[in-house]
Amino acid sequence: MIDAVAIVGPTAVGKSAVADRVARQLDSCVISADSMQIYRGMDIGTAKTPSEERLVPLLMVDVVDPGVPYSAALYQRDARACIDNVRQDGKLPVVCGGTGLYLRAALDDMSFPSGELDSVMRHHYDALAEQLGPQGIHDLLAQRDPASAAVIHPHNVKRTIRALEMLDEGISYAKQKQGFAAHTPWYETRYLGLTMERAVLYERIDARVDLMMDQGLLDEVRALVARGLGDALTAQQAIGYKELIDHLNGSISLAEAVELIKMRSRRYAKRQLSWFRRDERITWIDMDDYSVDDAARLILEAIEA
Repeated sequence: MIDAVAIVGPTAVGKSAVADRVARQLDSCVISADSMQIYRGMDIGTAKTPSEERLVPLLMVDVVDPGVPYSAALYQRDARACIDNVRQDGKLPVVCGGTGLYLRAALDDMSFPSGELDSVMRHHYDALAEQLGPQGIHDLLAQRDPASAAVIHPHNVKRTIRALEMLDEGISYAKQKQGFAAHTPWYETRYLGLTMERAVLYERIDARVDLMMDQGLLDEVRALVARGLGDALTAQQAIGYKELIDHLNGSISLAEAVELIKMRSRRYAKRQLSWFRRDERITWIDMDDYSVDDAARLILEAIEA
């Protein structure tokens, strides 16, 4: 008996549509595992299924405003609460998304330092990093935990700070990183991955970016900037938002921004596939051979098997 079903894969492969149909047949709901869909007002650029088109409730979207600190640790807490509530109702939760770390945070046995929850220590190390600089804060980590410093680039201040927080709690980042390779389930989950021929996927990505622009992505970005959220979006490196903010700032033309969005989305899809291919628990469905309805049927059959 499984506790959850996870539908994973790269951007633009059709995960949301398939998950929607699977959840409808299960009389359940979809729990998003997308690190950008949790933000309110970021709708078009994150490809959220519009509320009027959803076949079932979609959870873990519109959780916080852009600029509010959020992390895999917070996602773990909130997503597990959703999963537990669905299971308590006697239903099978459908977790769907392409953010691999968020999926594993919710569904696997993973621990995070409490500093991930915006603790006093996070502010302490942030201030120390400002004072010492990237190399100085990395040197501090090297003194305290050489193994962790060896696997973190000195320019990666955020990860260096995270490793220092973990040390304060008696956890070595290096040892935890080794543990990430092991998949110890928190919930017994059936994993289904959607894939397709790379050239076809890239064509779909390009077409989706064009559709986003037609749907008003530039106006969505303007509205977020008008709310004072431009710096937060740029800092998050949110694909589709950062590029259009650069255009609005006059750094690049609109055509250049759109081409950058397409290129970076294709690169992101490649990284997603590399992440998920490492997980041997995933059964893959080739979307070159199946329609959305056919894929949903195959997943339902796999769940019942």
